[in-house]
Amino acid sequence: MNAGLNFLVGENQKLIRKIVRDFAEKHIRPHVMEWDESQEFPVPLFKHLGELGLMGVLVPEAYGGSGLGYQEYVDVIVEVAQVCGSIGLSLAAHNSLCTGHILAFGNEAQKQRWLPKLATAEWIGAWGLTEANTGSDALRMRTTAVRDGDDYLINGAKNWITHGKSGDVAVVMARTGEAGSSKGISAFVVERGTPGFSAGKKENKLGMRASETTEMIFDQCRIPKENLLGAEGEGFKQAMKVLDGGRISIAALSLGIAKGAYEAARAYAQQREQFGVPISSFQGISFKLADMATGIEAAELLIRQAADLKNRHQPVTKQSAMAKYYASEIAVSCSTEAVQIFGGYGYTKDFPVEKFYRDSKLCTIGEGTSEIQKIVIAREIMK
Repeated sequence: MNAGLNFLVGENQKLIRKIVRDFAEKHIRPHVMEWDESQEFPVPLFKHLGELGLMGVLVPEAYGGSGLGYQEYVDVIVEVAQVCGSIGLSLAAHNSLCTGHILAFGNEAQKQRWLPKLATAEWIGAWGLTEANTGSDALRMRTTAVRDGDDYLINGAKNWITHGKSGDVAVVMARTGEAGSSKGISAFVVERGTPGFSAGKKENKLGMRASETTEMIFDQCRIPKENLLGAEGEGFKQAMKVLDGGRISIAALSLGIAKGAYEAARAYAQQREQFGVPISSFQGISFKLADMATGIEAAELLIRQAADLKNRHQPVTKQSAMAKYYASEIAVSCSTEAVQIFGGYGYTKDFPVEKFYRDSKLCTIGEGTSEIQKIVIAREIMK
């Protein structure tokens, strides 16, 4: 633990929070349930977020991004997720995974080619690691990329891909060597419209329903060797580094959901009366709120610490795994308690907490399950 951490919120951060909060109230909140029920992925909203610079938060200004750090990035996701987890998830996946991968491992020509389009949301990004048979066991992926002259031919399918249909460009991990070998996987950029690249089944999900999750299918998909990110065989190592940063964003997503559920429950408990008094005056309710508030504070400290290390280019594997594990579990417990505090109303679509409840569960699964986070944490502390 670094005793010198300083999480004072600067004027810049306060301003960003206000801009994002105002945007979310005006452009997201009125449509939350409509998008959730119809499972609509609202592409125009993300174009609007791009105009505000929120689709390239960490991308340097030279490539059309906002050039901000991880603390501001956490703020952006938390503010959005307090209103809608789905929009927060898509924002996180676009920024951290697709855009983040090209930013971290692309050469200058590749950054110039793709980052300005991604940072402004002219293009929406997807990132393909997971397959139907290889969730946590990514090394045994079946999607292959075979060198053919100056090109690669990609064959296979990716599952559970955020923006797998609507994304204009995807970073895709494919096997170029032995199955099970960490040096047998490479990363490629594939643009929508490339022959042999198509979208498959769209998942019908419990929560996060306005964030599109589909299959990506590659059938003799030919891409030029210039679309290889880094060297052949480095894809798995790259993906693990990308996930280190991505876990901070899923932790922030979890924190936003937890805060949204807590604020709704606290307000309701102070206005709802039973036996002639607000239910917040009952210990059974006030203790729930006390536990929620404490968990949220603890989760935020873990996230801020991970963001601080990331900003200073320090190793972040253990801290990001801890933040993601703890914050995602807090999101589930806070939203569960929020439904309980609302009672019967919490079980209806007329109040916001049932959606926080549904959305929260994904946080313990995506970008590494809670069990995988524990493996990562255990490995780090035993070093």
